Amino acid sequence: MQYPEPIAKLIDSYMKLPGIGSKTATRLAFYTLDMDEEDVNGFAKSLMSTKKDLTTCSICGNITEQDPCEICRDKTRDQSQVLVVEQVKDIMVMERMRDFHGLYHVLNGVLSPIEGKGPEDINIASLLKRLQVNKEIHEVIVATNATPEGEATAMYIARLVKPAGIKVTRLAHGLSVGSDIEYADEMTLSKAVQGRTEI
Repeated sequence: MQYPEPIAKLIDSYMKLPGIGSKTATRLAFYTLDMDEEDVNGFAKSLMSTKKDLTTCSICGNITEQDPCEICRDKTRDQSQVLVVEQVKDIMVMERMRDFHGLYHVLNGVLSPIEGKGPEDINIASLLKRLQVNKEIHEVIVATNATPEGEATAMYIARLVKPAGIKVTRLAHGLSVGSDIEYADEMTLSKAVQGRTEI
């Protein structure tokens, strides 16, 4: 027996989300069916609002309701540092930490020859232009993930930026707080030794 068309379409819509398979999509569709109409309308409005009311910051690539974004407009932030991240959600993670007070730049991906992603497919050109225009920036902190693609992207950015006399640093990698050395893999231990600090 097939589901009625509205339910089938809703299941298909949920399956377009990452990590949502057929069973979870079906469960979500029937949960949505049981929701109050007011809640469903609010959910639908929220979905539409994210597409209609948000834009990309012309300076850093963050999502925003107003261009430039709140972070780029904030003159109390450290204008000499730019932290380069892979995705917009990485900014949210860094901001929750409340320890970084500089600016951001979103790449919207990483270099990945296997996936056919080159420098022109991510937001590197606008970073270089930004560094040429804004002479206040003295340090670029590369905060890409500790994957082969993230490392390659970090090295590529460093090769492009260092000749301009701008300091390029990388987030430290290694053991997480509370972890045991015996359970760490070789790559993590290697990064921890390389990134050791004096106490």
